[in-house]
Amino acid sequence: MQKTATIQIGNTDNKLTQQEWSQFVEEMNKDISMLEIHFSGFSLPDKPWQNACWVFCASEVIIDTIRKTILPSLCKEFKQESIALTVGDTEFVS
Repeated sequence: MQKTATIQIGNTDNKLTQQEWSQFVEEMNKDISMLEIHFSGFSLPDKPWQNACWVFCASEVIIDTIRKTILPSLCKEFKQESIALTVGDTEFVS
């Protein structure tokens, strides 16, 4: 059964320079390239903060792999305390 998942991260604390933020986004895109990303979005360029969001559907096994390997690896590499992962069911209402 597929779940809907959202990965979210921000750089409001400016721990990452603009170049590091760019590298982080590039690395995230590469690491989740095997997924069909339904949406990705980023904060407006005229805001004093940086945020990113990726939304996709995947099996619980794949989401668990992302939770246990990809996200912790990116946290360590880019000195982040955490990356948010929201997992849930999608309901189609008519």
